[in-house]
Amino acid sequence: MTLSFFDQFSITTYLGIPLVALALVLPWILIPTPQKRCLNNRLITLQAWFIRQFTHQLFMPINKEGHKWALLLASLLIFLMTLNLLGILPYTFTPTTQLSMNMGFAVPLWLAAVLIGVRNQLTHTLAHFLPVGTPGPLIPILIVIETISLLIRPIALGVRLTANLTAGHLLIQLISTAAFAMTSIMPTVSLLTMALLLLLTILELAVAVIQAYVFVLLLSLYLQESV
Repeated sequence: MTLSFFDQFSITTYLGIPLVALALVLPWILIPTPQKRCLNNRLITLQAWFIRQFTHQLFMPINKEGHKWALLLASLLIFLMTLNLLGILPYTFTPTTQLSMNMGFAVPLWLAAVLIGVRNQLTHTLAHFLPVGTPGPLIPILIVIETISLLIRPIALGVRLTANLTAGHLLIQLISTAAFAMTSIMPTVSLLTMALLLLLTILELAVAVIQAYVFVLLLSLYLQESV
């Protein structure tokens, strides 16, 4: 049976259990929970410091009405970051390479931000569709363009996360396959290719963290327009 490079992104089952379900549960098991004590260990202290710094930077330009989203967005960041990092390990499945899952995160949160804007400040939300001073003949065209740009936001969120992680995983698999194939033929070139693979893996670790942060950051920007 010949496997393709894209088989690593197909959802498989083991003993009747879909692996994507196990991958989604695993981050919540690995993340330590703070205890009710005066002093926590170094890992929990570092985790609390990271969450505090992240929420401070993310919600600093947002008014107090948007601070209710702090727990949701901080949890989403840690969840996506853990999924992305675990997906780099060998023999693992990365759920965030599935567009359907990423859209499942993007669409409800984007829609919630839009509905909050419609409920709290309807005039300000509708004003985004038509800039001040627009010439009369351009009004219908600009309304259509702004509507399309609004509707395409969740698609851009999901596609960006999926494309970046899928491209990185494919590139790692291609380079590793070439490195092992050249081991007996050209050992020197194979070693250089493995060094390149190590650098690419480090880059993929950074991409896994950055893409999770960008996903949550764009959601906060959409929220900032609505509160």
